[in-house]
Amino acid sequence: MEQEPLLDVKNLHVSFKTHGGEVKAVRGVSFSLEKGETLAIVGESGCGKSATSLAVMGLIPEPPGRITEGVISFKGRDMVKMSPKQKRRIQGVNLSMIFQDPMTALNPTLTIGSQLTEGIVHQKKATKTQARDKAMEMLALVGISNPEERMKQYPHQFSGGMRQRIVIAMALICEPDLIIADEPTTALDVTIQAQILELFNKIQKETDVAIIMITHDLGVVAKVADRIAVMYAGKIVELGAKRDIFYRSGHPYTQALLNSVVRLDLPSDTLRPINGAPPDLFLPPAGCAFSQRCPFAMEVCEHVQPPTTTLDAHHAVDCWLLDKRAVENRQRVENLQNQGESF
Repeated sequence: MEQEPLLDVKNLHVSFKTHGGEVKAVRGVSFSLEKGETLAIVGESGCGKSATSLAVMGLIPEPPGRITEGVISFKGRDMVKMSPKQKRRIQGVNLSMIFQDPMTALNPTLTIGSQLTEGIVHQKKATKTQARDKAMEMLALVGISNPEERMKQYPHQFSGGMRQRIVIAMALICEPDLIIADEPTTALDVTIQAQILELFNKIQKETDVAIIMITHDLGVVAKVADRIAVMYAGKIVELGAKRDIFYRSGHPYTQALLNSVVRLDLPSDTLRPINGAPPDLFLPPAGCAFSQRCPFAMEVCEHVQPPTTTLDAHHAVDCWLLDKRAVENRQRVENLQNQGESF
């Protein structure tokens, strides 16, 4: 009997009402996540990554946002159908989130110790002594020395990298099944960023927690992800194992993202920006949203949504180039994949 995934998202649609109209931020996203797995969701700003993660956490602000369609099954229960009270019971306990800026996630008027212990006291009914011991254990796990003294200090007494470690400790203290990390290293310099990524790998090995990593940085993806979902204009256009995405990418947008990565072993003129801009999601295009920027676009791309082509059991691409009816474009696809082999 096949085991049910920890998280199973099906046909998720999220919209936001604004003065200019309704923004269709997430348009039919589907993916699953197993226990202990890391899924990276990548794409340009505005592609729907954060809106997807907030929907999974049950944090879409209503109004102006709302989930208009779809299922978010977490441990077999549909979170879309839960009441706010039911969601609060699992937020921070079974599901935790790490935000981009650790300073906004920490209260500057409270000690680190009080902020770390608050969740476990209220959510898991731990005693103050139990909560204190658990908080020190978490601080040690994330690499903060002398945790007993550090518990008495305030956020301004820590560096940016250490504050991010504290936020990670807060996300872990209730022993969640899933952590969503929304651009957790963007505000950090490259040295601290590398340390935080190593920390994520260490935590996953020791706790078997599942992680959804939201990022636009393919360097981050290469270090932490098991599978990658490439998002564009509110849709997942390619989903596959890390090796498939980096070495056998099938969607022109994925290839464009890879080609825009700075590499020290290649001449500077190999860096190719993605021309144009994502479409207006007030009025999403009828066909492939990337068609106006795609050098391989055909007429059908502009008018009809591309079908999903399954390249293997774990690799799927939404692109007309891979459809069996587009035989004349098969060479173009092979060229794309050959270019990707250098990554």
